[in-house]
Amino acid sequence: MSPALPASALGSFRKDGVRILAVTGSSGGHIFPALSFLAQLKERRNDVETLLVLPKKNIKYEVIPHDYRVKQTCITSLSLRPDFKGIKGVLNFIKGWLESLFIFFEFRPDIVVGFGSLNSIPLILWAWFFRSKTLIHEQNLIPGRANRLLAKFCDKIAVSFEETKDYLKVAKNNLIFSGNPLRRQLEKVDKKEAAQFFGFDPAVFTLLVMGGSQGSSKINAVFLRALSLIDRISCFQVVHISGENDFDSLQKAYNVMGRKVKLFAFLKEMQYAYSAVDLAISRAGATAITELIFFQLPAIIIPYPFAYRHQQANAAVLKNRGAAMVIDDDVLTPQLLAEAIGGCAGESEKIKAMRRGFDGISLPDAGNVLTDAVLSLVLN
Repeated sequence: MSPALPASALGSFRKDGVRILAVTGSSGGHIFPALSFLAQLKERRNDVETLLVLPKKNIKYEVIPHDYRVKQTCITSLSLRPDFKGIKGVLNFIKGWLESLFIFFEFRPDIVVGFGSLNSIPLILWAWFFRSKTLIHEQNLIPGRANRLLAKFCDKIAVSFEETKDYLKVAKNNLIFSGNPLRRQLEKVDKKEAAQFFGFDPAVFTLLVMGGSQGSSKINAVFLRALSLIDRISCFQVVHISGENDFDSLQKAYNVMGRKVKLFAFLKEMQYAYSAVDLAISRAGATAITELIFFQLPAIIIPYPFAYRHQQANAAVLKNRGAAMVIDDDVLTPQLLAEAIGGCAGESEKIKAMRRGFDGISLPDAGNVLTDAVLSLVLN
């Protein structure tokens, strides 16, 4: 329940039309679901005005459509350490609250839809205080700290996994199983066509290596060393999405090795990568897990260890069904990774069994479910 406000304060928010504000964090795992939701919303209702709010420190690639109205706040990660970085984080957080208040008053949203992270806290709480509707979406199986805090202030909480409901101490009728919205362009492509996109032979065993929207230096380095140890696959192809930081060094290394590798700092056309490959090596972000399920792609998953157990829980969704192997980050070695890849080479029984693990996993039409929930809150 929002606090009582004077009638004069409420009157300034009465207006024609519907305004929907979406606020998200800095990673692709937060931004892509928000973009998918907004795209679905725009397809359904061309009379709705939207605003996307991002941290100034967000992914560097051009993923935001140019026709989207966007605002930014200076909120960064918080640290309790009494050093320069910690003090700067606290000051940015305070400044971000004020920026969020100005954004809220300027846009006057009917509903604020949060997609997690520290950046969503001020706008959700300002919306709660000023009696705008609120909805948050949780991508991970175990809710993040921001969403666990905000859940009690929201009209609705949408979750990507059914199991997430057990972690949120809110009324069950406030919870919606929406799934995790996929990027609109992620559609299954014929394998031959997808292989041609990379200049690959569709009959040759193909790996996808990725470490999240910003890449993983650990996975990049270990995979590079593992290549020399893989003796069971004399001929194979690799799509490697490295992130920006390691791109140049990896490019030099691959040029020396002479392997058939297509290296990208970031790849917008992920539908071709998912459709062309036989096995993925990946972190366990919620978006990556959802995309692996959608494309029914067997995987070797290496959960990021510093994410409040999120990725371990996400990875277990596929591990428990036999659709993926999981290697913990702290035991990952080139030898172990090479053995795991070798055991999955070609059309092995291992790969076939992993593919069968996806049987029975269904994904909701998350974009439509979220759109329905948001519109029902503001139009009813």
